[in-house]
Amino acid sequence: MSTIGDGTRAVRAGLPEPQQYEPTLPGPVFAAHFHLSGEPVGPYTYGRETNPTWTHLEKAIGELEAPGEDVVTTVFASGMAAISAVLFSQARAGDVVVLPTDGYQALPLVREQLEAYGVEVRTAPTGGDAQLSALEGAKLLWIETPSNPGLDVCDVRRLVEAAHAGGTLVAVDNTLATPIGQRPLDLGADFSVASDTKGMTGHGDILLGHVTCRNADLAAGVRRWRKVVGAIPGPMEAWLAHRSLATLQLRVERQCATALTLAEALVERPEVTGLRYPGLPFDPSYAVAVRQMRRFGSVVSFELADRETAERFLEALRLVDDATSFGGLRSTAERRGRWGGDAVSEGFVRFSVGAEDPEDLLADVAQALDAATA
Repeated sequence: MSTIGDGTRAVRAGLPEPQQYEPTLPGPVFAAHFHLSGEPVGPYTYGRETNPTWTHLEKAIGELEAPGEDVVTTVFASGMAAISAVLFSQARAGDVVVLPTDGYQALPLVREQLEAYGVEVRTAPTGGDAQLSALEGAKLLWIETPSNPGLDVCDVRRLVEAAHAGGTLVAVDNTLATPIGQRPLDLGADFSVASDTKGMTGHGDILLGHVTCRNADLAAGVRRWRKVVGAIPGPMEAWLAHRSLATLQLRVERQCATALTLAEALVERPEVTGLRYPGLPFDPSYAVAVRQMRRFGSVVSFELADRETAERFLEALRLVDDATSFGGLRSTAERRGRWGGDAVSEGFVRFSVGAEDPEDLLADVAQALDAATA
């Protein structure tokens, strides 16, 4: 059903064929082992390898990543498990991997481990397609677009074309956009990866990740890595994630619309500098974003004068939680510099827009800025 809308697809994704007197979405299957006589050739043998609840969720995510196509999705216990599965299943000693300098803050830890295994790691920023300069001889290019937390965007098609011309595989971390906002496989990527802890599940109560591939051999390597390291999601988490996907389009539509409205309002605030949102026509990433993204995400970033001003702003918010992560129904914001590792100013704020009424959220932000700068 590749011609139906995103909302229809989200509410139907991964559902089994209707069975009389059975629930629409079967409940989670809690099993370490299954009845298994004779040769182990069935679909479910042991709980570290396969589980019916994962199967439904993986089918659902695959339908969102590449509607109407035959793809393979593998779900993991967290976004970092998914990221690690791609990088460590593909890279060997002597290989070259290209990472962004401005990606998720745990990537430096991955870099250290890759280098410990004898992999050469090159880095370049996301903006301006700077990773092109590091591609020669690389085994794998890792793209994160929009980047977190700086919200730079790179031209995925351009990078993929250059990478594939040299025999380099391409993985795209699509966490911030979700498949509702951007489909990396349609842009030519070999792997679409996400932390489903964020916008995909959207309720801030699940740790989960996934990898989707068109190429069955690449997918087999990712699945083998999951089996080897045991980075598997619990059945309850997988079931909750599938349930949450039904509202993905509704949530993302609301969040993206409000994020743009918030960004437009922040433009008018003199105390706000360094404002970034890919959906703003004057944003440095806008020209590329409109070519490859269908929606621009729920995250807005900006700077306040200093650490103290940012902390007063966060303290004054009443409808926004001071918490890390993003993509949830409830708006969150944080002074990103408190973690270290990101090249941001002390007053840098990453703001994740939730599903509150826009006028309420904007009023809360306005009063908090007033309080912070009084």
